[in-house]
Amino acid sequence: MIDVLIVRDPRESLAKCSLTPLRGMPGIRFVSYDPDRRVAAGPRVLLHPDGEPITAADRGLPLLLVDCAWRRLPTLLATIDGDLVRRRLPPLATAYPRRSKTFEDPERGLASVEALYAALHLLGEPRPELLAQYRWAAEFLARNPEIGPQAS
Repeated sequence: MIDVLIVRDPRESLAKCSLTPLRGMPGIRFVSYDPDRRVAAGPRVLLHPDGEPITAADRGLPLLLVDCAWRRLPTLLATIDGDLVRRRLPPLATAYPRRSKTFEDPERGLASVEALYAALHLLGEPRPELLAQYRWAAEFLARNPEIGPQAS
């Protein structure tokens, strides 16, 4: 099972967080961002929109997901130590109804749980239970059949 580290921005609402239902799941560890604390991540695949495409060659490495607003990503990353290999997901369609009155979301942005599900699927370790409590799971899988359960 791939070891997943999630560094989460406490400014984000827990009630709206798509990852909240994953707390306590085997193989998934949450760390809350604190500007005064370093996070030792070790060698990991970092899901990042500016990385190279994720491939089968990345299999076996632990995974890092930073859960925050896009504009805060550099701030949170500055507190994480480790040998991080930036990888991006292929173009996928979100089902999460995003809307911001202040900032524009990237065209291909995903809900954090969608990104985590997709990454693990592409790394050869699908975990359908990650979407069990995700309100828009069926719509997400329908929009992205290449990473659905039938694609395994």
